[in-house]
Amino acid sequence: MQSRDESQMNNRNKPSGMTRLFKAFGNSMKGFVGVYRHEAAFRQELLLAVILVPAGFYLGHNGIERALLVGSVLLVLVVEILNSAIEAVVDRVGLERHELSGLAKDLGSAAVFLSLAMVAVIWALVLLG
Repeated sequence: MQSRDESQMNNRNKPSGMTRLFKAFGNSMKGFVGVYRHEAAFRQELLLAVILVPAGFYLGHNGIERALLVGSVLLVLVVEILNSAIEAVVDRVGLERHELSGLAKDLGSAAVFLSLAMVAVIWALVLLG
C-alpha cells in the first residue's frame, strides 16, 4: 500500500480538471484516427454502423428498441477498438509466434464475433418480435 506522500508524488505531474479532459479528448481522437487508418475491420464495421444506426433510429418503435438497435451496433465498434488495442500490444511485445500471443488475439477476435452475433440476435428479436 502506498503512503500518502508516495500517492501525491505519483499524481503530481498528472493534469487535472479541464486540462485532463482536453488531453483525454485529444488522446481519444488520436485513437479514432489510428484505428480508422490501420484497421480494415474497423472501417468495414464503421460502414455497417453508418447504415444501421440511422436504420435503428427509424425502425425502433420506442426508446428501448432504438437503444437496443443502435447500442448493439455501437458496441461492435467498441469491441473492435479493444481488439485492435490487444493486437497492437501483442505485436509490440514481440512478433515471434507464441501460444499466449495467439490466444490473446483469438480471444479478441472471438469478442468481435460475439458482438456481431449479438447485433444479429437483437435486430431479429426487435424487428421480428
